[in-house]
Amino acid sequence: MITLIRNAAVLAPKDIGRNDVLIAGDSIVEVGRDIEITGANVNEIDADGLTLVPGIVDALTHPAGGGGEGGFGQRTAELTAADFIAAGVTTPVGALGTDAITRSLDVLYGHVMALRAAGLAAYMYSGSYQVPAPTLTGDVARDLVMIDPVIGFGEIAIADHRSSQPTALELRKLAAQSQLGGTLSGKGGTVMLHVGDGAERLSLMRDALADTELPAACFYPTHANRSESLLLEAFEHARAGGWIDFTASTTPEFLADGEIAVLDALAMAERNRVPPQQLTLSSDAGGSLPEYRDQQFLRSRAASPDVLLSALLDVADDAAMRDLVLPAITTNPARALKLYRRGEITENAFADLLLIDVSQRQLKAVMCNGAWLQAPEP
Repeated sequence: MITLIRNAAVLAPKDIGRNDVLIAGDSIVEVGRDIEITGANVNEIDADGLTLVPGIVDALTHPAGGGGEGGFGQRTAELTAADFIAAGVTTPVGALGTDAITRSLDVLYGHVMALRAAGLAAYMYSGSYQVPAPTLTGDVARDLVMIDPVIGFGEIAIADHRSSQPTALELRKLAAQSQLGGTLSGKGGTVMLHVGDGAERLSLMRDALADTELPAACFYPTHANRSESLLLEAFEHARAGGWIDFTASTTPEFLADGEIAVLDALAMAERNRVPPQQLTLSSDAGGSLPEYRDQQFLRSRAASPDVLLSALLDVADDAAMRDLVLPAITTNPARALKLYRRGEITENAFADLLLIDVSQRQLKAVMCNGAWLQAPEP
């Protein structure tokens, strides 16, 4: 099937104006104006009045459910392909999270493969909050080499009362093994770090990197907008070449306790001259948003995958902020995880695309790997 999308306002994520986009198989083959092609198998879509953006790359999701704080009655629900498609997420990256006892890597793998069967470009992290990290094959590097959807490890918990309290040496060895697996497999081998609200913040990560040949980018701390003090430390990691991730899912209680909303975090990064290409946003979809008081669990709710699309729509009329948000949910996370050919609209990229009616705040169509998962209206 050949698809030609005509007359779309294209954000690639850079604004390149009104263009046509030609798709053949799973890839974009041409982006330009007035593309001419004929044939019985060409499906033409008139996107006049619509905006075309890359599919969202969500670097942290929990398709098997993430939490469980508060007991079995608080377990977060599993996510389906329909949940991600409705949110414009074409590339969800799944993780276990807090619960690696009643939710296993085998179950997560099954969910990721089910998402792939439904047409999504789904991936996963091996490991969990804990160190030593659980694996599918018995070895960190082997998971990356032998298990196709595994692209890294995480989310490993630090500065959190729910973590296994790893040492810097343990964290360093995990990163080295993951980097080896990434090198042998051509994958990212990234270690995503869940950073809690502990006073040590990123000090363990810095200790793990000190006096080694490991690149800063091997560690990818998420929840970096949890507090201003953590955010400022994360900025230093980004300046050193690392990636940092802001969590878009939040609660009024989190914000009252000092968490910084993602749009404010991006604005702070810009004021502090942090390289914008090192910043990403993720949803933590399927994860629990627990509320504690004096480390005592009170209640929980589940994070939703739709927060990233909502963040984009919130700034659609503000070009400066849009140019920060859109790369942070498309190109930047794809590069952080070395998911080459995803997260952008350019020749030879995978055809992961969203058609959006910005004025109506509506997602009109979703394509992944060249196939419509939510077809545009005739």
